[in-house]
Formats: sequence, C-alpha cells, structure tokens
Amino acid sequence: MDEATAFAPGHITAFFAPYPDRDPVRAGSRGAGLALSDGVAVTVRPVDADAADSDGHRDAGSRADASGLASLDLDGVPAEMAPVERVLAELNVAAEVEVESSVPVGAGFGVSGAAALATALAANAAFGIGRSENDLVRVAHAAEAAAGTGLGDVVGQFRGGLPVRLEPGAPGYGRLDGVPARPQIEYVSFGELSTERVLGGDLDPVREAGEAALTRLMRAPDDLELLAAGREFAGEAGLLVPEVAEAVDAVEAEGGLASMAMLGRTVYALGTGLTDAGYDAAACSVHPTGATLRPEG
Repeated sequence: MDEATAFAPGHITAFFAPYPDRDPVRAGSRGAGLALSDGVAVTVRPVDADAADSDGHRDAGSRADASGLASLDLDGVPAEMAPVERVLAELNVAAEVEVESSVPVGAGFGVSGAAALATALAANAAFGIGRSENDLVRVAHAAEAAAGTGLGDVVGQFRGGLPVRLEPGAPGYGRLDGVPARPQIEYVSFGELSTERVLGGDLDPVREAGEAALTRLMRAPDDLELLAAGREFAGEAGLLVPEVAEAVDAVEAEGGLASMAMLGRTVYALGTGLTDAGYDAAACSVHPTGATLRPEG
C-alpha cells in the first residue's frame, strides 16, 4: 500500500489518578474523559525505495533516523513528536508522517496520544505488519508513556465515547468502562500547559483528588456528574489556572457546567454553556466509536 490514513479523536481528560511504572505498558492512570469528534488524522507513507527495503523496513542505508521517522509535518509544518517516533521504531518501519489536528496542540486534547495511536493504525495498514488492534494500542500507549506526554489518552481515544479508566495501563493490564451519554461539547483554549512538568512533579495530591473524583463518578455515572467531578478535581489537585477558573465561573453563572481540560489551559462545557457565557467557543460532539482507519481512496 502506498499510504494509509487513520483518525483518532481528541481526548479531554476530566480527571485522573496517575500511576507511573517502569514498564510503560503497565504505566497509566485511573480516571475519565471525553473522546471528541474533533481530533487528529495521520497519513503514513513508506520512504522512498533508496531509503528502505521493499517492505519499508529500515536497512543500513536508510535515510530515516534510528526512530524510523523520515519526516513529520504537523499541520504542514515540520515538527517533532516523540511518541510517533517511538511507535515507528517499535514497529520497525521507516516512514514519512503527516499529522493534521483540528484541536489545539498542547492544550489538553491528547494530540500526542492521538498522533501515536493513529500512526500505529496507519503504519500497520501501510506496511502490512499484521498486528491486532490491542497490540497497536499497546504500542501507542507505551510510546506516549515512555515519552512522558500522557498516561491515559490513548486507551480512551481507542474506546471513544466517555471512557472511564478503571485500572491503569494498556490492553492486557488496563480496564475500561464508560458513561452512557453523548452530549454536545464546547471548548475554548487559552494556551499550552506542560504535561511533562505536571507528571514530573509531586503526584500524591493529584492521585488523591483523582481517586475521589472517580469514586464520585461511579456512584452516578452520567455526563453531568463527569463534569462536576472534573470541576472538583481541578480545584482539589491545585491544577486550575486563573483564566480557566474565570471561564468556569462565567458558565456556572449562566446555569451551565464547565471544567478544565487536563492538562491544558482549556475550558470545556456541555451544550452551549460557553456561548451562553459570551465566549467564542468551538463546538463538537462526542466521538462514538474511537480511533479507526479511514477507507482507502
């Protein structure tokens, strides 16, 4: 196959309890979030014949670097994405990768996880690797965990809907449930927030707040409780930033419900909550099925 394209939904983490592990497949988080109809499309192309053998696998003369990545463009601009590089290295293929994101990068939408997952799915198809879906999710999850860019987005992005992570880790270790609702979502982003910096700090307060939020949600698993638990978590974990707090208060003053996307300077709300509060918000729906290959042609 000349190329393949896969889509992975953006993923807003409402709350999380992080559980790092030396084994990135076992590393992960407990928590819940929202898989969005807005997300990331990745096209994978095998490198030119002079850079790889007929199967696309690297040889000593390949111009791709040790990661297996010949080039990567993010929305048309050359970029670096460590999880994508790790995915190609694990699959042992050399490829050119184009990433197109309809959600802001570095703002709490799980773009790195979505790119890793969509790359795994597309590379598997483009090179005829023959891995199963769970294998590919494991590869993408481990790549993101090892890169320090996330602990739970990938499994949620593969499941779709409103995923609840009951146990941390990739398939084979993690365990998922979901909230049976499909609300409309609005969001406004005020900029980036470093996931690596938060995950590299003191995780005990975050873990304690995340566990409390998960207990609360599972007592009444609906979309309203998901946002309410996320709102409480943001405050208890000490992660709420001023501009997001102001927007959350404005939405609540209009009778709506909003919270902060983890981890980003982004506020999200159910329905038209942000518009009603006077914000110029982007709108989308919940993605019902999760990451998938796009049809050929």
